[in-house]
Parts: sequence; C-alpha cells; structure tokens
Amino acid sequence: EEIQNHMSPEEKVCKYCGVSYLILHEFKAMEEKMKAMEKEMKFYQGSVDREKRLQEKLRSLSQDFEQYKIDNESKTERHNIYYLNN
Repeated sequence: EEIQNHMSPEEKVCKYCGVSYLILHEFKAMEEKMKAMEKEMKFYQGSVDREKRLQEKLRSLSQDFEQYKIDNESKTERHNIYYLNN
C-alpha cells in the first residue's frame, strides 16, 4: 500500500509490457512455488512407484517363505518317518 501511494504510475508499471511490477513480482513468486511443488510431486510419484515395487517383492518373498516352510515340514516329516522305521 505504501509503495502504491508514494510511487508514480510510471514507476509501478513496466515500460516494455505495461504490467505492474507488484503483479509481476507475485507472478514470479507463484512460478517458483509451482516449480517447487512440481519437483515435490515427482518425488512423491517416485515414492508411489517404489512402494508398489516393494509390495510386490514382499508378496513374492512371503510366497517363497511359505513354500520353504511347506518343503521343510515335508522333509522333517519324511526324516521322522525314516528314523521311526529304522
């Protein structure tokens, strides 16, 4: 407000494009904020992709673990039967 009251209209407007310096300043600040937000969105998008890959890997490892448990129980059972018969 102080700037608006103490500066002449010629001092507040770009002589080349006619845009108010205050508006131009706000526009540039919004551009910078938007760039930062786009960068942050890319980071979070990468996080979502990484999480999906990790969930799939966890699912696969859980299936492998269950299969190993089944195999181990089967081997233990056969081992016990062998020793009981001998």
